[in-house]
This record gives sequence, structure tokens and C-alpha cells, in this order.
Amino acid sequence: MLDKLHEECGVVGVYGHPEAANLVYLGLYALQHRGQESAGIVASTHSKMHLELGMGLVADIFDPARILKLPGPLAIGHNRYSTAGKSELVNAQPCMINYSAGSLALAHNGNLVNAQTIRKELGTKGAIFQSTNDSEVIVHLMAQSKAESFVDRAAEALRQVSGAYSLVLMTETELLAARDPHGFRPLCLGKLDGAYIVASETCVMDLIEAEFIREVEPGELILVNSDGIQSFFPFKKTESKHCVFEHIYFARPDSYMFGEHVYTARKEMGKAMAQESPADVDLIVPVPDSGVVSAMGFSEEMGIPFEMGLIRNHYVGRTFIEPQSQIRHFGVKLKLNAVKSIISGKRIAIIDDSIVRGTTSRKIVKMLRDAGAKEVHLRISAPPILHSCFYGIDTPNKEELIAHKLNLEETCKYLAADSLAYLSLEKMMTVLENGEKKFCSACFDGNYPVPIIDKKLDTNQLGLFTDDNFK
Repeated sequence: MLDKLHEECGVVGVYGHPEAANLVYLGLYALQHRGQESAGIVASTHSKMHLELGMGLVADIFDPARILKLPGPLAIGHNRYSTAGKSELVNAQPCMINYSAGSLALAHNGNLVNAQTIRKELGTKGAIFQSTNDSEVIVHLMAQSKAESFVDRAAEALRQVSGAYSLVLMTETELLAARDPHGFRPLCLGKLDGAYIVASETCVMDLIEAEFIREVEPGELILVNSDGIQSFFPFKKTESKHCVFEHIYFARPDSYMFGEHVYTARKEMGKAMAQESPADVDLIVPVPDSGVVSAMGFSEEMGIPFEMGLIRNHYVGRTFIEPQSQIRHFGVKLKLNAVKSIISGKRIAIIDDSIVRGTTSRKIVKMLRDAGAKEVHLRISAPPILHSCFYGIDTPNKEELIAHKLNLEETCKYLAADSLAYLSLEKMMTVLENGEKKFCSACFDGNYPVPIIDKKLDTNQLGLFTDDNFK
């Protein structure tokens, strides 16, 4: 695996279309970059709900026969990368339960920082959990609610949870979209032939040729049923804290979120990096695919040629068989290869979006030197990652983050680069916020907008929730 922060999840909801499940399937296909561990779809005929789940990629899980098992005009879907709970089928989403008021299904993108506390409280009241993921507490809270309407049960449940959530919920007859008051994770609303679409990113709307209406507002609940569409704001208004890493790495560059096109934001970050930390080189080379747009901005600002000196193999699966005879840096070589005719004899500025542990960056620098590069200068279009994320991104604990362990000079020496520079936090926020404070930057500065309630959690987030994070 390349040394990157891992994606969160992707969600899609469709109400009022005869091929709702098929549209959800296509939406999940567009959101495959947000999670590759599992996927699932729930559909309703307005009288009965059907669920199909599987491990792996969307195209491998769903075929025409399986989509036919999901009839009805209402459906929701989910791509998963686990940030809480083990990677196994029992933790795949959507979650679906049957209770006294009927059936309920939920698909969640984000991470709840008090899920374990609530889980223990619910357990003492007799709740039986089917999974270890944090999202299931929401459906249990809704099932125990005494409120009469679907939207009131959801609002009551969501008032009790803390953290990041963009989610879609459904009963047999209604669809509900919800976004946490800080708006950490993205969520948008669209329309197609009278049907309403909700999705994590606008690239879903582009694929299915739906009209993009707007982003779901932070703290907003949108209800869609036979009466049409309604909007509710049941939470106390608070400061927006969108995840800055959506613009840096997670989102597709063709998506629009947080009031800006992702492509534009990444290109501007590349230009800003060139202004702060220019490089005296012959060529600008991106680390594909996430560094490409920033590298274009860097190249344009510097007036230095841009070349695809690293080629990515897009057909590498999740697992592969390594030959018994040792091949150095096999994992990286399987995914990336240097174009020697472009690299040889040149001074190279290699552009990437982030450095996590530094292991892959070190191998890339060596790959370029082996291809004949005279100099290799590394430019990172984001600040150094110093802290763990608790809001839906799978990051290592602080001790594994190279910027937490080593200073700039030590990191450059470890990577064996001729120079290393990051985009400063101040410059990045100037580019993204334009004077409006609206992004969460806790992974860079340690300022967590929502207090971490569960300080010891049974998750697989690589030691994120340890006492050391709270010293």
C-alpha cells in the first residue's frame, strides 16, 4: 500500500426513481476512491426492505442478478473503509434493523468520538449489537426513541452523538440525509427526473446525469417522502469545520465541495507552494495520482516544464503474490515506475500531497535516482502531519508520523532528498478559506473542534485512541 492517509467512506441515497438501486450502484462506483473494503445497498418497495452486502470493490460485489434483488424506488448505499471496527462483513454498511416502528437502515461517513460510551450505556439497557462499528449506535438510539416521526427520532439520536457524520437513513417509505453541525464530511443534494439524490460528492451527480442542487448544510436534516422534500435544523448552530484533507487528497478532483471546486483548490495550493518554496530544477514531476493537480499549479507558477516522470499501475489489486527471490521496494515498484528517458540527467522537483510515515517517499526518491536524476527536490502541497485524526480518517498514531518524530532537516536526510519543503499551514488556509475560518486542521495543529470523549476505544485505527494522544 502507498503510504497515505486512508479514505473514510462514501454514501449515496435515491428517492423516487424506478431504478433506485441501480443508480445507487453507479453512485458507489463513482465513490470507489472513498472506500474499497466493502459495499452494500438497501432498497425498499415502500412495503419491504432488501439488503445486499459484500466485501471488496463495488463491481466485484454487484452484478445484474444481485441488483434485481433490490427492487423499489428508494435505496441507500455505502462504500466502506473502516475507521472504527474491524474489516469484516459484519461491519459492512448499510446497517439495517427491524424494530417496533418497522425497518430502518443507515449508511454513515465519519467517526463518532463518544460511540463506545453510548454503546456501553445502551448495552446496560439490553441493546444487542450486531457489529463493532460506531455507526450502529445511531440506529439503536433511534429504535429506543419515543418520538413519533422519523425525522424527530433521528434528531433525538443525533443530539446524543459527538463527532463527524454525513449519513443517509431510510425507512420503508422515507429517506433522510443528515450532516453534523460542524460539517466535517461532505454531502450534497441533486435531482434526476423528479427523483432526489444524496451523495458524498458531486461526481456522483455527474455520472448519473443528475442536476446538482446544493450542498447539504452543516447541521441540516433533509427529509424526502411522498409529501416532497423538507429541511430541518434541529441542532444549535456552530462554527463550520470542514475536513481540510478532502481538498488535499480524499475527494475526486472533479468534485465540488465546501463551496469550491477540488481541482481549483489543489492547483492553487500548488501555486502557493511554488511561491513559498521554489525549486531550481529542470522538471516538475507529480506523484500520481494525488499529486498531479498540485504539480500543475507548481509548474505553472514556476514556469518549469511538467512531465509525468512517474507512471502508476492502476490495475494493482488489494493483494498480490511477491516472488520468493527478493525484489527491493517491491510494493512501490508494483504501483509506480520511473520513466528513465524523462528523468535521466535532470534536476527533478517531485510534488506530492502529503507525507505520513515517509517510507514510500523515501523509496520514490531512490527510484528517481536509480533512473538517473541528478537532483531530487521534494515539495509537499500541505503542511506536515503532526497529529492523529478522530473524525473519520484512518491515521497512524503520532509516533508513526515522520513529522512528529523528525524535524525538517532530519526528514530530508531520511528521505535522501536534496531538499524538502511543505506548504505552510498559514498559506494553505489563506488559499482555502479566503478569510473565512471554516476548516478543521487538527491533523496539522492539534486543535480538535470536538472534544474526544472516548479516550480508550476498541477500534482498529492503528492506536489512534490511546492515552498518549491526550497528554
